[in-house]
Amino acid sequence: MAGITGIGSGMDIDAMVKAISSAEQAPKESQLKRLEAKTTTQLTSLGQLKGAISNFQTALSTLNSPSSFLARKASSSESNVATATASQSAVAGSYKLEVEKLASSSKVALAAVPADDETKLNGGTLSIKVGGSAALDITVDSTNNTLAGVRDAINKAGASAGVSATIITDDQGSRLVLSSSKTGDGNDISVVGADADPAEGNVSLGALTYSAPPNLADYSGETDPAYIEAKATYDAQIADPSAAKTLAVAQSAKFTIDGLSVTRESNSVDDVVSGVSFELKSEGSSSVTITRDEAGVQGNVKKFVDAYNTLMSFINTETKVTTVTETDAPVTGALVGDSSVRSLINTIRSELVSPQGEGAMRALADMGITTKKDGTLEMDAAKVSKAITSNFEEVAAYFTGDNGLASRLGARLKPYTDAGGILESRTDALQGTIDKVDTQKAELTKRIAALEERLYKQFNAMDTLVAQLTRTSDSLTQLFDSMPGFVTQKD
Repeated sequence: MAGITGIGSGMDIDAMVKAISSAEQAPKESQLKRLEAKTTTQLTSLGQLKGAISNFQTALSTLNSPSSFLARKASSSESNVATATASQSAVAGSYKLEVEKLASSSKVALAAVPADDETKLNGGTLSIKVGGSAALDITVDSTNNTLAGVRDAINKAGASAGVSATIITDDQGSRLVLSSSKTGDGNDISVVGADADPAEGNVSLGALTYSAPPNLADYSGETDPAYIEAKATYDAQIADPSAAKTLAVAQSAKFTIDGLSVTRESNSVDDVVSGVSFELKSEGSSSVTITRDEAGVQGNVKKFVDAYNTLMSFINTETKVTTVTETDAPVTGALVGDSSVRSLINTIRSELVSPQGEGAMRALADMGITTKKDGTLEMDAAKVSKAITSNFEEVAAYFTGDNGLASRLGARLKPYTDAGGILESRTDALQGTIDKVDTQKAELTKRIAALEERLYKQFNAMDTLVAQLTRTSDSLTQLFDSMPGFVTQKD
C-alpha cells in the first residue's frame, strides 16, 4: 500500500503504519527468535552429546572384545630373515628358526629369434604349463604372429594363471621371457610349440619349445645311463648361446623350527606352529618369540579413559553456569537443567564406582585409574601396566564378559542412543519446537500483513475524509469572501 498517501492530511501514512505494525510485531518476533536460538543450541548440543556417547561406546566395544586381551604379539630377532604374526590361539613361547632355502618361482628365456620388427612366427599353438597345472594354450595367427603379439596374448590369457611374459633383447637376438608366480618344487615352466601353418621365412614355433634342464643331483651317479643322457641334454642347452635359458628354478622353502625340518611351497607359512604365521625373507637364523600383547591391552584401556573423559568434559561444559561479572548475566550451558543428561551422568558414575568380583582387581582404582573432582578419570600408566602384567586375567575379567565393566556401561548407554531412545526423543521434541516456531513466524507475518492492510485502508479513508473537509472549507471560505457584505471598502 506504500505510495501516494497522505495527500489530503499531509501525514506520512507509510511511517505511521510501519511504526504501529513494528510495535505489534517486535515483542512476539523477539520471543520467537529467543526460543528458536535456545532450541537450536540445545539441538546441536544433543547431537554432539550423541556423538561423544557413540565414541565412548566404540571404545567400550573394543575393550570388551576378548581378542583385545587374548591378543598375542610375535617378534623376530632378525626381521630380515623372517617375520611372524600370532593369533589369539597362539601359545606364548619362543622358537628357533633356521631358513636354509627360500621358495621361488620359475623364470625362463625362450630361444632367441632375430631382433627385427619384420620377424614373423608361424601360425600354430604355444602350449605353456607350470608344473602339473593345466596347459595355457596360446593361438598364434596372422593377427599376433610376432614376439610382441604373442607376449600380449600370454599376458591377457595368463593373468589368472599367474603367468606373464616380456621381451628381452640380448647379444643373440630377442627372447620371449616367461615368469610364473607359483612357487615350490616341480612348478617349472615348460613350453611346447606346434606349427599349424608354416610359411617360408617365418620362425617355427617349435623353436620356442622349452623344457627345464634335468637336475643332475637327482641321479645316483655319473655312470648311471639316465644321468649320462640328462647331462648331455643339460650340456647342449648350455653350449648353445641362442638356446632357451633357465633364469630361475622353481623350488620350495626349506627351514627348521627348533631343529625340526619343514618344507613348504611358499615363503608364507601358517600351518607349522599353531596360531603363528611366518613370512620367510632370506636365508639365515632368527628367534621368534610369542608373548601376550600387554601394550595393546594398555592402549585399549587408555582409549577407554580418553573417550570417557571426552564425554564427561563435554557434559561439564554444556551443563555449567559461568559467572562473568556482577552486573552481567551468567553464561549458561545449552544443557543446564536437562534431566536426561543428569540421569546419564548418574548412570555412568554408578557403574564406575560399583565394585566387581572378589579378586585383587575389583575397581578401577585397584589398577591405577582414579576419578578427579570434575568427574573425569586419571590413569597412572605405570600402575596400569603393573596391574596388567601381574594380574592379567583379573584385569581382563574386570573389563570383559557379560558382567564386565564394558558390557555393563554399554547396556546402560543403549537406552540413550538406540533408535527411539531418550536422546532421539529429546531431539524430536526440540525439532518439533523449531517447527512450531516456524509456523508461528509464518502466522505472525500473515497477521502483520493483514494489520498493515487494515491500517492503510483506515488511514487512507481518514485522509480522503480530511481532503474532502479541506475542500469544503476552502469552498466556504471562497463563498464567504465573495459575499457583498463581507467586502472591505478601501479609502
